[in-house]
Amino acid sequence: MMFSPSQSSGVARAAHAAGTVAELLEVLWGRGQDGALLGSLPPSQLRALTVLEAHEGLNLRSLSDALGSRPSAVSRLCDRLEAAALVERTPSLLSGREVELRLTARGRSTLAEIRAARHREVADVLEMMTPAQLAALSDGLEAFQDAARSRASYDAGHHDAVTETA
Repeated sequence: MMFSPSQSSGVARAAHAAGTVAELLEVLWGRGQDGALLGSLPPSQLRALTVLEAHEGLNLRSLSDALGSRPSAVSRLCDRLEAAALVERTPSLLSGREVELRLTARGRSTLAEIRAARHREVADVLEMMTPAQLAALSDGLEAFQDAARSRASYDAGHHDAVTETA
């Protein structure tokens, strides 16, 4: 997509602001996660739990694809998650050679606890903003979320089309 110079400047400014906010969120979320009862998880483990929550019963290959990691690395990651009782591997009903990955009750409660701690950290910051700032932020974040979902859907559809023709 081509942008006019003024749009390009706006896109660059917004991209810079989003990057800065993402870094600040990482700091806030890290503080929130450290305060969780179960302690902190490495980002790779947290991403894996989040993907498995959204896609219950994935196999290792699919989880590897979703995380953008090598299957051998994801297998070791799942070993650690299983040892921590956050994930369980069960035989696939579709294929005797595959296993399905599922969150345990502890895995679900860990995610819920981390999200609650993160929510508290972000809420503390949001309470410092005016109602007008909160409304503008909400509108902007909703627009960003819509655009990001559209992009993710396009990327997923494009990946599927490439996989099917390969």
